[in-house]
Amino acid sequence: MLGATVATGAELSGLGSAARSLLGATQGVYVEAGDGTVLLAQAADLPVHPASVSKVPTTLALLRKFGPEHRFVTSFEASGRLHDGTLDGDLVVASEGDPYFVDENALLVVERLNALGVQRVTGTLRARGSLTFDWQSDPDAGRLRQAMSGMAPAAAWAAVRELHDADAATSGSSSVTLPTIQFANRISDAAPGAAPPVARILIVHQSQPLLALAKSLNDYSNNIFKPLADAAGGASAVERVARSVLPAEMRSEVTLGDGAGTDPGNRLSPRAAVKLLRALEQELALTGHRLYDILPVAGVDAGTLHDRLNASDEVGRVVGKTGTFGDYGASALIGAIPTSDRGVVYFAILNHGIAVPDARRRQDRFVRALLQRLHSHSWEYRPDTRTAVARAQLLSAP
Repeated sequence: MLGATVATGAELSGLGSAARSLLGATQGVYVEAGDGTVLLAQAADLPVHPASVSKVPTTLALLRKFGPEHRFVTSFEASGRLHDGTLDGDLVVASEGDPYFVDENALLVVERLNALGVQRVTGTLRARGSLTFDWQSDPDAGRLRQAMSGMAPAAAWAAVRELHDADAATSGSSSVTLPTIQFANRISDAAPGAAPPVARILIVHQSQPLLALAKSLNDYSNNIFKPLADAAGGASAVERVARSVLPAEMRSEVTLGDGAGTDPGNRLSPRAAVKLLRALEQELALTGHRLYDILPVAGVDAGTLHDRLNASDEVGRVVGKTGTFGDYGASALIGAIPTSDRGVVYFAILNHGIAVPDARRRQDRFVRALLQRLHSHSWEYRPDTRTAVARAQLLSAP
C-alpha cells in the first residue's frame, strides 16, 4: 500500500500531516496537480466502497456511447381510431428509458394530446419498453396513467403554467384547469400473446440533453442512475470503460456491480477515482464542455454540495461528486479545484468505517486545508437556471 507522500513546496507543507490528523491515517486520499505531480497519496491504492462516486464512471460511459446532446425518446401512440374526442382503443407509451420523465413532462404531453383531440380513451394506457416515471420503474404505466388522469400534484401543473408564461412560444394549451385524459381502463379482448394493434404516433417527447440530464442527477446523486447505467450497456460495460482509461497497474482497483453505488461489491481506490475524474474531463473537452457542466459546484448548485464548502472564500471553487452509503460505512468526496499556478488540482477522499456525518466533516476540513495551501480561484461557471421540463422537447407526429 502506498504511504503518505507530499510534494515539495512551502505552500503544501504539512498536507500529509493534515491528512492524517483530519481524515485519519488509515483513510484513503489522493491529490494530483494538473501536470500529474502527486501532491499527496495516503492509502491511495486501497479500493474501498465508493458509494455514489460510482456515478462518475457511469457518466463517462454514457457520454462515450451517446454524446452530450443525446435525448431519450418517449412516444405516445394511438392503437385505434380517434373521433369526437375519443380514442377507441389504447394509448401506448413507448419509452427508451428516459430517467427524468416526471409529472411536469406528463402534463405537457396531456396538453398536447388534448389539443390533438384526445380527451377520452376507451381502453387503457399501455407501456412498451423500459418506462420510468417520477424516479421509479413503471412497467404497467399505472402511475403515469394516474398523473395523466388528473392526479398530478398541483405544484407540477403550476410549474408547467409558469413555463408557458415564461415562453409564449411553447405549444399546447395554457388553460387554468389541469389537463386530463379519461381512461376507461377496459381490458383488451385480444387473445393472450396476440400482437397488439398497429399504433400510430401522436406525440414524441424528447428528454433534455444527456449533459443537462446527467448533471441534474449528479447534483442530487439520484440513484435512478442504476437503471440508466443499463443504457450504457450495464455495470459490466461501465466497468470496462472505467478500466480502459486507467493505467494497467490501477485497473484492478475498480470493481462495479452497478452504476449508481448501491451494490455492496463496488470498489474504487482514491488514485483511480482521480484518474476517472480526469478521463471524464477529457471526454467533456472533446465537445467544448467542462466538469461543471455535468457535476455539481459546491455552494452554487442545488443538491448534495450546495451547503458544503460554501464560505465566501470557498464557494464556487470545488466541482465534484459526493458519495454516501451508511450501511457500508462508505462516504466519499472527489473533486477538482482550479489554481493559478498548478492548473486544475484533483483530489479524492474515500472514507470507510466512519459514520457519515463525521466523515463529511473530516472531508470538508481537509478540502479547506487544501484550499488554504493552493492559489485557487472560482470556476467560470454560470448555472442553467431553467427548469428541467423547459429543456425537454415535445413534437407532434407529422
